[in-house]
Amino acid sequence: MNKLLKISHAIDFINEWIGRLTYWLVLLMVAVGAWNVLGRYIGRIIGTNLTSNALIEIQWYLFDVVFLLGAAYALKYNEHVRVDIFYKGWSLRRKALANFLGNIIFLIPFSSLIIYYSWGTVVNSWKILEMSPDPGGLPRYPIKSAIIIAFILLILQGISEAIKNWNIYIETSNSQEDS
Repeated sequence: MNKLLKISHAIDFINEWIGRLTYWLVLLMVAVGAWNVLGRYIGRIIGTNLTSNALIEIQWYLFDVVFLLGAAYALKYNEHVRVDIFYKGWSLRRKALANFLGNIIFLIPFSSLIIYYSWGTVVNSWKILEMSPDPGGLPRYPIKSAIIIAFILLILQGISEAIKNWNIYIETSNSQEDS
């Protein structure tokens, strides 16, 4: 189990680092958004456009990256959406089993399906070097790749969470046998 916990720790480290990076991307996204608004109004006053489609798309892309890369980070900190009707009253052992099964039965297969069905679209986007249809827009293929990357990170974090929850389940069953 120690080897698995080391793997879990390594996955947690990667997603922690990426999660902290997204903090800064949120600030950058807000700054670009503020500039887009201010630039539009100041530009009207001075008669020059101070924003562009590229800046608007950068704001969208930053939001996409924050949302997609933040998913694994949210899972790591148990900040994802959960229906707590039953869960909140369960024992630690039962919660660990539910989390383990949820990761193995739902999260990992769902994320794998997203990767599988997105793969062709992402590859095709790279093949044609897809661009935004808007004048002055940005390339679309890099941001589409974020879908694949995000769900790979989510699968990895799901594996990490499964390892940690299985460890909790085993340890709580051992401590119950001791008492």
